[in-house]
Amino acid sequence: MTTFLSILIALDSLMLILVILIQKPKGGGIDSTFGGLGANQMLGAAKSVDFVERLTWILAAILIILSIITAIYVGSVGLEAPTDIPLKSAG
Repeated sequence: MTTFLSILIALDSLMLILVILIQKPKGGGIDSTFGGLGANQMLGAAKSVDFVERLTWILAAILIILSIITAIYVGSVGLEAPTDIPLKSAG
C-alpha cells in the first residue's frame, strides 16, 4: 500500500511540475528578460489560464492529502504491537 501511495505522490508531483511550468508568469520574470512574448501566449485564451491555475491548486491539494494519508498509514503500521514479547529471565 505504501508503494502504491508513493507512486501516486510521484505522478501527482510530476503533473504539478508540468502545470506550473506552463503557467503564465505574473510578473516580469525570465520570459520578459529575453523579450519572449510567445511563451505568455502558450494556451491562448484567458479561460485556459483560469483552468491551469485551478488545476495547479487541485494537484497541490491532492499532493497534500496523499502525503497525509501516507503518513497516517505508515504510522499506523508501525504501531502494531507484537503478540509474543520475549521476556528476559532474571538470573
